[in-house]
Amino acid sequence: MKILIVSQYFWPENFRINDLATELQQRGHEVTVLTGWPNYPEGKIYEDFSENRAKYTQFGAVRVVRVPLTPRGKGALRLALNYLSFVLSGSLLGPLKLIGKKYDVIFVYEPSPITVGIPALVLKLFKKTPIVFWALDLWPESLSAVGVVKSRKVLNAVGVMVRFIYRHCDLILAQSKSFIGGIEKYCPQREKIRYFPSWAEELFHEETVIPALEVPSKEGAFNVLFAGNIGDAQDFPTILDAAERLRERREIRWIIVGDGRMADWVRAQVALRGLQDQVLMPGRFALERMPSFFAHADTLLVTLKASEIFAMTIPGKVQTYLSSGLPLIGALDGEGAEVIRESGAGYACAAGDAAGLADAVARMADAGVEQRAAMGAAAQRCYAEQFEKKLLIDKLEGHFADLVSTKNKVSSHV
Repeated sequence: MKILIVSQYFWPENFRINDLATELQQRGHEVTVLTGWPNYPEGKIYEDFSENRAKYTQFGAVRVVRVPLTPRGKGALRLALNYLSFVLSGSLLGPLKLIGKKYDVIFVYEPSPITVGIPALVLKLFKKTPIVFWALDLWPESLSAVGVVKSRKVLNAVGVMVRFIYRHCDLILAQSKSFIGGIEKYCPQREKIRYFPSWAEELFHEETVIPALEVPSKEGAFNVLFAGNIGDAQDFPTILDAAERLRERREIRWIIVGDGRMADWVRAQVALRGLQDQVLMPGRFALERMPSFFAHADTLLVTLKASEIFAMTIPGKVQTYLSSGLPLIGALDGEGAEVIRESGAGYACAAGDAAGLADAVARMADAGVEQRAAMGAAAQRCYAEQFEKKLLIDKLEGHFADLVSTKNKVSSHV
């Protein structure tokens, strides 16, 4: 099949769509990606891209077509301009850059914003190609949850846009089972909604990994590792409150690997609270480096703010954590917490519960090595049964084939 992926984010930005594009290409499909100029998460266009754009037109065997956009910068206004600029350039320049090209299916990757669907709809109009939309975030609910938009009129207007996008997609994939109901509010055609969760990148296959030198060794340390975006949704106030409650447990260290819009605030709070010995922030690193940081971890941490929309979400890092064979600690509600509890992969407390998080970390630190190993084994079993990459991409190929078959049948009767 000839597959066009539309995504505002792509390599060298670190998103799961990179892995999917590569896997589809390796399975014999011809894959093209329409994306923007790389600027996530720093909020500015990558310097190497600006100097060597030709390097970024090919990702392995995947063709990459890029359109300009306004970098994210800082603040809500710049973020809105970032979203809008990709809509405009993707809708206007995308069809021109892809003129004469035919595709069997258009796949939309939507971790946020949902506006990424608009250039895809424009391309559908020109290419007469069905759209598969992978919803990894729910708008307008998530805008309200993180406080980006408070106006009811604006949220209602976004809801109208969401309804329009969903209605013109041929298949909508929900990242969690709970998402299905949220999508149905704007897409009453239940028959075109399917559950399709994320998988983990294949990072943990090497038997010997040298621990990251960026994390100083400490004899007897118990390391709690958070890896990923440092943003408002990840509820770092709760993490820091829990770290303060465990201040006297000198062996417990919180290692935060990543970057994001809240990173400067977290660093300032660590200094203000005098937690420099307990909370380490080595920075952001390439995906390939993650096993070296996981090698330091005794347990892995996932958190989300208390919110109805976040309770419906399975954070993408959960699958990565499960595949690692390490026990998990979660401070989140809903489906993500259920995965941890029901699999026996670790402990989970309510979102925003700093006391509960501190208790979970203390319990994990006090558990024996064998008990933690058993939790890690349970995590890997859960991953193999529910989130294994080959299993999921087999299903995705099946969805693509069904749409292409339906399209061909309709065309033959016209």
